[in-house]
Amino acid sequence: MSTGDNKHYDTPEGRTLLQSAISDAGTSALKKYQMINVGSSSLWELLKYEIYTMLIAPLPGAIGYWLRKMFLSFLVGSCGHGVIIGRSVTVRHPRKIHIESGVAIDDYAVLDAKGADNKGIFIGENTLVGRNTVLSCKNGDIRIGRNTNIAMSCFIQSGSVVSIGNKVLFGAYCYVIGGGDHVAERTDIPIMDQGQTIKGITIEDNVWLGADVKLTDGVTVGRDSILGAGAVVTQDVPEFNIAAGVPARIIRDRRDSDRSSES
Repeated sequence: MSTGDNKHYDTPEGRTLLQSAISDAGTSALKKYQMINVGSSSLWELLKYEIYTMLIAPLPGAIGYWLRKMFLSFLVGSCGHGVIIGRSVTVRHPRKIHIESGVAIDDYAVLDAKGADNKGIFIGENTLVGRNTVLSCKNGDIRIGRNTNIAMSCFIQSGSVVSIGNKVLFGAYCYVIGGGDHVAERTDIPIMDQGQTIKGITIEDNVWLGADVKLTDGVTVGRDSILGAGAVVTQDVPEFNIAAGVPARIIRDRRDSDRSSES
């Protein structure tokens, strides 16, 4: 099972906590904007966010890379040395974004650490986040280890804890769906009104996800495993195993070939 703590959210009238907050008639449009994007009611934090979003994030060329690196050091929770931030990278709730040294984030990626009481997004040393990839918190945490490579147009969502280990390889268009499952036991009320259960997802060290792999909430993928392209993973995958298909099934243990060669 995943290492994340199980959560259950009630959604009265089919609205999440965020939806309820932003639809509050007593809250100004500016405060709602700050709630969604900045994560702070401070006007100073809002000013820094607007300077980055309007003036620095879209800048092309080497000057853009340099200014983003310098400015994000003051905007996000922490930022290491030698970080490369591409053009028009979106950040939300930046104080809960932590980027270690040597990280590269390609153009148009989204780092969304949104949540009321979560810790946010942590990206380990020398990790690559590909172009158009989205890291999205729904009051959850995303923890990515060192030397991990996330290809273009991946989507990683967390309502509890999504933990990704060291030296993990993501093919393009992978979805890690850690936002939870809707409760759907009753038929007399809409599914949106029945709440959500969220477990979390764990991907251990040295895992390879082929292109277009999808992981559903609650699964753990053991270390040194391989997930074939297009696999839909709905159950745990033991370490050193190869899984593929819809839904994914275990094909073989990678260690079997080592044992055969020894014999």
